[in-house]
Amino acid sequence: MNYRWLLVGLLGLISSLELLLAQTRRLTRDDIATVRPTEIHDVFTNPGKGFVTFQRFNGDTTNALRRCCGDFKEDYPLPVLRDEKGHLINTNYPNTSIAYLRWYWRFLEPEHGRYRWDTIDRALETARERGQTLLLAVAPHGTPGRGQHDVPDWYRQMVGERTAWAHDSPVNGWTVDAEDPRYAKYYGGFIRKIGERYDGHPDLEAVDVRIVGAWGEGAGSALLTQQTREVLVNAYSDTFKKTPLIMLLTDERTNTYGLSQADMGWRVDCLGDLRFWADDPDKDGWTHMYDHYPRAIIQYGMRDAWKQGPVSLEICGTFPTWKEREGYGLEQVEIHIRGGAQVEGVVH
Repeated sequence: MNYRWLLVGLLGLISSLELLLAQTRRLTRDDIATVRPTEIHDVFTNPGKGFVTFQRFNGDTTNALRRCCGDFKEDYPLPVLRDEKGHLINTNYPNTSIAYLRWYWRFLEPEHGRYRWDTIDRALETARERGQTLLLAVAPHGTPGRGQHDVPDWYRQMVGERTAWAHDSPVNGWTVDAEDPRYAKYYGGFIRKIGERYDGHPDLEAVDVRIVGAWGEGAGSALLTQQTREVLVNAYSDTFKKTPLIMLLTDERTNTYGLSQADMGWRVDCLGDLRFWADDPDKDGWTHMYDHYPRAIIQYGMRDAWKQGPVSLEICGTFPTWKEREGYGLEQVEIHIRGGAQVEGVVH
C-alpha cells in the first residue's frame, strides 16, 4: 500500500471538513429560516394518480363531448364551478390530475386522410388549463349498429354493409371484420398517425391500447390471427415510445404479445363487480372481482406490469349504483378503493 498517497488523501479530507465548518460558523440567525407548514384539510391532487374526470375536465358540470365519444359540444366551454377562492371544483368528487377522453375513430378521421388534430389539440390545451394531463383513447366503433357508433362512413362504404362477424355479440360484437387486411391498414394506420404526432407530448399522460370490438375493449381479441394481432398492437408500440401505454386485460396471447413489445400497464373496466350479474343463471355467480381479474392478471402475464406502466381501473356502474342498486356498504367500498389506492398508476 502507498501510505504516502493515503496520507495526502486524509489531509485533503480534513481540510475540506475544516472549510465546511468555518462556513457553517459564519451563519447567523438571520440566515436560518424556520418553516412550520399550515395544517389543511384539502385533498392532495397527485400527478398521475387518483381519480380522473371522464369526458370532461376539472370544473365542468357536464360532459365536454357530444354523446359518448364525439366532437366537442358547440357551446363548450361552459361556465365552470369555482369555490370562494376562485379554485376549480367538481361536484361530489375531488379535483383530479387526469382528464380521460375517449373518441370513436369516425370523429377523428371523418374523411380518409383528413385528421381532426384540432380536437385532440384542444383537449390537451384544456387539460393543461384545468391543471390536468390527458389520458387518450380511440375506439374503432361502439355497440353494433350504425350512425354515430359506427366506423367512419368512408370505411363503411369501403368494406360493405355487413355488421355481424366472428365475435357476434349483441353488446360488444365486431361491426366490421377485424381480419380484413384493410382494418389493420386503416384503423391501425390512424393510430400510427396519432403516435407520430403526439408521442411524448408533455400534456399527454397515457394512451389506451384499443384494437378490436365495441369501444375497442378487446371483445373477441382471442379470435384474432397472430398476424392481425401483431399489426394492431404494433400500431401503438412502434409509435408511442415515450408516452406510457395501457392495455385492457383481454386474453393471454394479446396481452403477452403487448408486453413483449413495450412496457405496457393494464386496465380493467368493471371495478366493483362483486355481484352485478350474480342472479344471471348463465353466469352461475361469476364476478369480475372474484373470478376474472385475479386469474386474468396472472394468466395473461400482467402480474408485474404495474411496475413498468400505469394501471387504470374503470368503475362498474357508478357510486350511486353501488349504494342504491347493489346495496354495498362501507366495507365493500373500502375493498375497492383501498385496494386500488395501493396500485401504482391511475384509478378512475
